[in-house]
Amino acid sequence: MNAALLAQYLHRRALSGPWAAEGCSEGDFAAAVIIPSLAEGESLFATLTSLAENPPEFLARTLVLVVINHGEGAADAVRAVNHADLRRLREGPSGPLRLAWVDATGPGRELPAGSAGVGLARKLGFDLVLPRLRRDSGSSFLVSLDADTLVCPAYLPALFHHFANAEAGGAVLPFIHQPGRNAAEQRAIERYELYLHHYVLGLELAGSPYAFHSVGSALACRADAYLKAGGMNRRRAGEDFYFLQQLAKTSGVAPVAGTLVRPSPRPSGRTPFGTGRSVARLLDGEESAVGFYAPRAFQILGQWLALIAARKEDPGLGLLAQARNRAPELAAYLEERNFSVVWERLRRNHPRPEALLKAFHCWFDGLATLRLIHALSPQRLSPEAALPELLAWAGRSAAGGVGEWLAELRREQVFR
Repeated sequence: MNAALLAQYLHRRALSGPWAAEGCSEGDFAAAVIIPSLAEGESLFATLTSLAENPPEFLARTLVLVVINHGEGAADAVRAVNHADLRRLREGPSGPLRLAWVDATGPGRELPAGSAGVGLARKLGFDLVLPRLRRDSGSSFLVSLDADTLVCPAYLPALFHHFANAEAGGAVLPFIHQPGRNAAEQRAIERYELYLHHYVLGLELAGSPYAFHSVGSALACRADAYLKAGGMNRRRAGEDFYFLQQLAKTSGVAPVAGTLVRPSPRPSGRTPFGTGRSVARLLDGEESAVGFYAPRAFQILGQWLALIAARKEDPGLGLLAQARNRAPELAAYLEERNFSVVWERLRRNHPRPEALLKAFHCWFDGLATLRLIHALSPQRLSPEAALPELLAWAGRSAAGGVGEWLAELRREQVFR
């Protein structure tokens, strides 16, 4: 990890406050796993147990930091579970884990009202472990995990192998949600996971550099990449999406092979969107809570990205005219974003074709891509209306229903 970059980050961007780590006080770790925990109870300790099943030689090089947290004004029930979890961490043996924890629950240590949430809790943990990582190694890395997510014994070996060999500084891990507690919850989580996979498949088919999953319990990065990206953001939801987008721009993102994480399928109202909220809405009978995008949207995105790659020498107005010929909605979206002016600025600042294309993708990033897909598919579809055409485009079997399609995309994106 670059010492100058670390010092600059800690001075300018690190989270300051009364928080400190308890438990393991060792340093010089090759890796750290950060686990935010909000009233998790047994789920947290199941997660820690699954981590402890990794090989001892990898556990010895890895700090595990749990951030027990809640915001000011948290309900009494939340406080009670958090305090019980802290007592259990303080009193119980940590086994083979190099285990530390942060009390972000006590007087003066609660997360500030209005900004409390998983993004701030993740950032708190990431920032606290940075000084405890090896300074003489460019491969030391940080891992984001959730307190309701299970890992397998190959989790740490796969991560160490990945960062010893990968060029990209960011990484995403394959995932499959744990089974639902009943048939209704299973149907809900299968529909939501299929939605996640269909979106990434559509981006892959379109040739987008942002074709990767954004799941907070399934991402990691080198410590230097974390610093270059400006650290974790403080968002209450979507922090994983924005952080990975920044990693993609500054250090790249690549998939990890050889392991699997198992996020929880449980319904939740803790965040305004995401897995828990979507599952809860589906269980309430709101099928439109998880709608799918029209394959045409990804096809138009692919045409747009191919046009940029092939006609980098064209002026912005010319590209805009060609976009209009492909889809009026595409041209309207680009005009709204002032594309022609932005493109001319990018051409002036980046005369080399490779640099221009990279600058374009930094401007037309993951969020811009998602907003275009929304503009091109204003009416969401059922999986039955969206998946057959998308799978056929990908050369995959379109037979069956949600279960078969999910299994097909898992084979494509999880077990590749």
